[in-house]
Amino acid sequence: MTATAPAPSTARARVTAFLPRLALVLATLLATLFTAAAPATAHAALTASDPTDGAVVATAPAQVTLSFSEQVAMGDDSIRVLDPQGTRVDTGELRDMCSGNTVRYGTALHTGLPNGTYTVAWQAVSADSHPISGAFTFSIGAPSATDVSLPTAQAGGGPVGIAYGIARYAAYAGFTVLVGGAAFILLCWRRGAAERPLQKLVVRAWVTLTAATLAMLVLRTPYTGSGSFSDVFDLNGLRAVLETKTGASLVSRLLLLGAAALFVAVLFGVYARRVAGLGPDEADRPDDTSDLTFGLAIGGAVVAGGIAATWALSEHASTGIQPGIAMPADILHLMAVATWLGGLAALLVALHKVPGIERAAVRRFSRVAFVSVLVLAVTGVYQSWRQLGSWSALTGTDYGQLLLLKVGLVAVLLGIAYVSRKWTARLAEAPTDAEAALASVAAVGQTADDVSRETAPGATSEGSGVSRETEPVAVPADPERAAQLARQRAARESALEKRVRDADPDRAGLRRSVLAEAAIAVILLAVTTVLTSTEPGRTVEREAGRGSTATAVPDRAVKITLPFDTGGPNGKGSVRLELDPGRVGANTLHLWSESADGTPFDLPEIKVAFTLPAKDVGPLPLVPERAAPGHWTASGVQLPLAGEWRIDVTVRTSDIDQTTVQKTVKIG
Repeated sequence: MTATAPAPSTARARVTAFLPRLALVLATLLATLFTAAAPATAHAALTASDPTDGAVVATAPAQVTLSFSEQVAMGDDSIRVLDPQGTRVDTGELRDMCSGNTVRYGTALHTGLPNGTYTVAWQAVSADSHPISGAFTFSIGAPSATDVSLPTAQAGGGPVGIAYGIARYAAYAGFTVLVGGAAFILLCWRRGAAERPLQKLVVRAWVTLTAATLAMLVLRTPYTGSGSFSDVFDLNGLRAVLETKTGASLVSRLLLLGAAALFVAVLFGVYARRVAGLGPDEADRPDDTSDLTFGLAIGGAVVAGGIAATWALSEHASTGIQPGIAMPADILHLMAVATWLGGLAALLVALHKVPGIERAAVRRFSRVAFVSVLVLAVTGVYQSWRQLGSWSALTGTDYGQLLLLKVGLVAVLLGIAYVSRKWTARLAEAPTDAEAALASVAAVGQTADDVSRETAPGATSEGSGVSRETEPVAVPADPERAAQLARQRAARESALEKRVRDADPDRAGLRRSVLAEAAIAVILLAVTTVLTSTEPGRTVEREAGRGSTATAVPDRAVKITLPFDTGGPNGKGSVRLELDPGRVGANTLHLWSESADGTPFDLPEIKVAFTLPAKDVGPLPLVPERAAPGHWTASGVQLPLAGEWRIDVTVRTSDIDQTTVQKTVKIG
């Protein structure tokens, strides 16, 4: 029985040596990005509370209520109120007080609470799947010492948050390469379905996306809860996750990945066998694979769109303004990203591993990428407007700054793509130098065979593409001699591979520019993943009041209007506030309340508080006097410092219906 001694490839050795360094670079990049993004900032904001943070109330409130900027998911244990000794004083029953656009939840307190400082800790999951949490204090009678410390860690942080973030990145990357690689084959290079390197690329992308989705599903309970890895074994928690919108999306993605597996099997099975015999000149002509190509394209687009929808239906696009437009736009955006960047990865693999890729295939991908960029531009502009809401959020929020970084990376990517397009135009139709190099394979292969005969019996000549058995010879007993001969063979194979690869300078130039594109695409994908875990600028400004900050003009009163909705019957209206002269020092305050139909609204109670967060001043409480039905005034309102003052107006429309609205005003 003859045996063929394995010949190590120098090229493979170079790749093996390079992979650890590449993995280290990518790990450092991802660690930096995910550490900066963890804990993931909230996408729903706490807009008001009753009592407010730091408030001192004369009597114990019957309940504590929290208002949010968008819909959140909360459970019976989501709001906890602790006395100065750390004992819970709430009933543990969550009250859903949502009405219309008002998102409010509360919990009742036990009666007879003594004076002192109380801590409110809360945790929820925003409508776009990200966990949020916070804490604040209020006092009854007068502030006191408390044994309760405000938590510094936010939900979704720690090691579990980092692991969940890495799984999110892997899911995006797997989706991008899976969809883009398949699209590259069907739209640009059908013969690529029979090429082993492209098959490995797409299959590994499917495995990555599937594994990442499973990881996100099992990590969901600790990610939105305790933050402990041990909770991945909590079956009750997993059951609860499956009942949420995010859990349903992840399960749907797994089911769609089953359909994707069938698609991949057909693509690299029946379809690959049919296109394997096509010549380069037959790529654009109709043949017996056209119907199958069309069917795979339609089926693949449906499955890819369904997978993209699992993100759109559970994250940013499903909340906020215009979700009916935002979700289809998000699906198109994800599909365009995958077609462009995933196709780029497939092209890079083809250029490095399959020297026979035709110029026409590269040109077709150039056209597909151009259309993808157009779709990206249109949907990206819409998404940016929807998530930012103002120019100030573009530079004044983390989301806006990350978006600017993303736009910059896209610009760099387009610049490199333009260079690649020039190399494509120069790519020779008949690369005679490359053909000459390919013709030299036989000679070099023969030399390699001569070496292999010394190392193993029955060696096979592969350089010329002709297989032939040689006479069995003894394997050298000296291991050092065998290793030396193997290294010589590997060096010859490496030289041959380099000669073939560099024979056409235009193709080599294209390969380098595409490699640069792929490197930028990896960073771009990481930034995009972090962007999806960052609080949108519109929400940040709504929370801080910067999106509608009123600026005081010298010798002119500050006038603002604050709409409110207490959630009860006839609970909608607005408060007009006038602060005269709107400067540091003494001011006169006027308040007018109007109902939804514009008539004066004589509220049972209205209170005002002024806070200067930058200087840690306030809240400075104020109870204006009723001057007339729907009109209240206060004189001598002192604002001691210049800056951005937050005005909290608390209105009560009945014995139990109350809300607090806010506005930020620049003074000085």
